[in-house]
Amino acid sequence: MIALRVLVPFACGYFLSYLYRTVNAVIAPDLIAELGLGASDLGLLTSAYFLTFAAFQLPLGILLDRYGPRRTEAALLVIAALGAVTFASADSTGWLIVGRAMIGFGVSACLMAAFKAFVMWFPAARLPLVNGIQMAAGGLGALAATAPIEMALHVIDWRGVFYALGGITVVVAGLVLTVVPRRRERSPDLPGRSQVEGVVQVFTSPLFWRIAPLTVASQATFLSVQSLWSGPWLRDVGGLERAAVANHLLLIAAAMICGFLLMGLIAERLGRLGIRPVAVGIVGMGLFITVQTVLVWQWRDGALAAWMLFGFFGTAGILPYAALTQSFPPALAGRVITGLNVMVFSASFLAQWGIGTIIDLWPKTASGGYAPDGYRAAFAVMLALQVLGLLWTAVFRKGRLAGY
Repeated sequence: MIALRVLVPFACGYFLSYLYRTVNAVIAPDLIAELGLGASDLGLLTSAYFLTFAAFQLPLGILLDRYGPRRTEAALLVIAALGAVTFASADSTGWLIVGRAMIGFGVSACLMAAFKAFVMWFPAARLPLVNGIQMAAGGLGALAATAPIEMALHVIDWRGVFYALGGITVVVAGLVLTVVPRRRERSPDLPGRSQVEGVVQVFTSPLFWRIAPLTVASQATFLSVQSLWSGPWLRDVGGLERAAVANHLLLIAAAMICGFLLMGLIAERLGRLGIRPVAVGIVGMGLFITVQTVLVWQWRDGALAAWMLFGFFGTAGILPYAALTQSFPPALAGRVITGLNVMVFSASFLAQWGIGTIIDLWPKTASGGYAPDGYRAAFAVMLALQVLGLLWTAVFRKGRLAGY
C-alpha cells in the first residue's frame, strides 16, 4: 500500500509532464495556421518548456533534498496549471512562449521528485524497475497527446484542451500533497553553503562526467524530436495526412512505453547476473544511434518501424540516472539527478530550437511544408553528436560508477 501511495501520485504528475511536453507535435498545424509560424519559431515556442525546465533543475535539487519531493512537486504543479491557462488564453506568439515556459517550470519536478522519493522508499535493487514504471507513466502521457488529443480537437479547439489540462493539473497537485506519505521526507537542515558544495561535488566528480556526455546527447535528441519534430517529419517527409500522423505518433508512444518498462526490467534481471544497469543503457543508446540512420536517410518504406524503434531505444538514456544515484551519498541524490537533468534539458532546448533553425535554411515546399533536406541535415547533426558522446564513454575510464 505504501508503495502505491508513493508511486501512483508521482506517476500521475509525470503523465501530465509528458503530455504537456509532446502535445505540440499534434497541435503544431493549428499553431502554424493561426500564427503563421516558421520552423525556427515553432521550435523556439515549443522548446521554451525545456529552457525553464532546465533552468530550475539545480535549485530544484536543493529543494528536493531540503523539503522533500511531496511539497516541492505539489507547489510547482500549481504554476504549471497557471501556465496552461496562460497558453490557452494567449493572443500572440510571445504569450504562448510565456505560457509554455511556465508549464516547463511547473512540471520541472515531476520526474526528479519521483526519483528522489523512490530513493527514499525503495531498495536500490528495485530502482531500475520502479524508475521504468515511472517513465512508462510518462509514456502514457505521450500516448494521450497523440490520437486522443487529435480526437479531442474535433470537439474543442487547442485552447479548450489547455484549459482542461490546467484544471486536471490542479487536481494532481492535490493528489501529490495529500496521498504521498509525509514521514522521512525532510533532510536535516544544512546551511546554504553546504547545499551549494553538494552541487559542486556532483559537477566535479569523474563518475558524473564519465556517463554524462552520451546521456545528454541521446536524451536531448530523443526529447527534442519525439516531443515535436516527429509529427512534422511524418507529414513533410513521410507524406502522411493529419489523422495518420496522430496514429503513427500513438504507435511511437506505445513503443516508448514498452521501452521504459522493458529496459528497466532487463536492467534489473541482468543486474542479477552481474551486468550493470549503465552498461545496458550504453548498449541501448548505441542501438538508438543505429536506428536514427534510417531517419537521416529518409527510407520511407521502413519509416514506421524505424520510428517505433526510435521510441523504444530512446528510453535507454534513463538507466544512467539510477546508476549515478547509487554512486553518491543518499543526501546528494536530488542534486545528482537534477545535475544531470539540467544538462539534458538545456541541450534539449538547444536541440529542439536548433533543429527548427536548420530546417528553416531550406525554403518551404510547394505544399507549404518544410523541406525534407532540412530534416536530413538537422537529424544528421544530432546523430553526429551522439556518436561523439559514445566515443567519449568508450575512452573515458577515470572513476567507477556503482552501476557500471
